[in-house]
Amino acid sequence: MWFTSTEVFAKVLSAGNRDLLRLIAEQAPGSLDELARLTGRAKSNLSRTLKTMEGYGLVRLERGERGRISPRLVHERVELVLPLSPAGDGPERPGLCPGPAGDKSPDPH
Repeated sequence: MWFTSTEVFAKVLSAGNRDLLRLIAEQAPGSLDELARLTGRAKSNLSRTLKTMEGYGLVRLERGERGRISPRLVHERVELVLPLSPAGDGPERPGLCPGPAGDKSPDPH
């Protein structure tokens, strides 16, 4: 997965959003309503945040009974690849490499 800038990376994986991902991993909420109760965040706010995270491949939103949406963590960890010079090895832009636990795609470097 790739981010357009380090600022976008920092926003998507802010401390609050990392806490949210940890809670999803530990509690496995059965719905957005349950997640809202666990976090104290508004369901609409969670929905927006989770859709953004889904777009980056961090979570999967599964439809369950009665159309309930359950967030699931896709990767157990991620690593930032940030070249410090244009001639350095690796990608030309900031990227995020999924940790080995959940990733089946080839390593980008």
